Amino acid sequence: MAVDRTPVLKRCRSLGLEAGYLGIDKKSNRNKTNGNKKKSEYGNQLAEKQKAKFIYGVLEKPFRNYFNKASMMKGQTGENLMIMLERRLDNVVFRLALARTRKEARQMVDHKNVTVNGKVINVPGYEVKEGDVIAIRDKCKASQKYKDIQEANAGRTVPEWLEGDLENLTGTVKTLPNREQIDVPVNEMLIVELYSK
Repeated sequence: MAVDRTPVLKRCRSLGLEAGYLGIDKKSNRNKTNGNKKKSEYGNQLAEKQKAKFIYGVLEKPFRNYFNKASMMKGQTGENLMIMLERRLDNVVFRLALARTRKEARQMVDHKNVTVNGKVINVPGYEVKEGDVIAIRDKCKASQKYKDIQEANAGRTVPEWLEGDLENLTGTVKTLPNREQIDVPVNEMLIVELYSK
């Protein structure tokens, strides 16, 4: 399986991205920028795609598959793409404050620590549906790791399309998100333009 081993803060700087979008509370990357290099139209489009891939932890081939699926759905392709990425199980675990970062959420799903409607799911790209109940498995809840997560994420806001219960390490998908509820700094129209060439 392919893994991106680029240092996270270095990648954030190169994409002009705040580390907070990944759940990393590092102030060290705020002052360091990559200069004011002027990018071409293609460069801007590519940067937006790389930003979306990096935030959600998706590699090129699956990202292209998401785009192809989004283009066949009703509505705007860019919005459909962002909604599909937001509905990924690893992202929902992160959004429910059950993990400190998206990478940690992905690892929790990979290690079979997460259930959807009582069934263990170990596919980070699993698309959640309205009404799904996401929870940390009972046998994992007592571990120190999850106590640390509860402490670290105590004040974190859960998006309005989700309902989280950090004390019991569970959450529910109230409705599917719309583009206005997705706070990632990505201009999806540039991604659509890139793939439409």
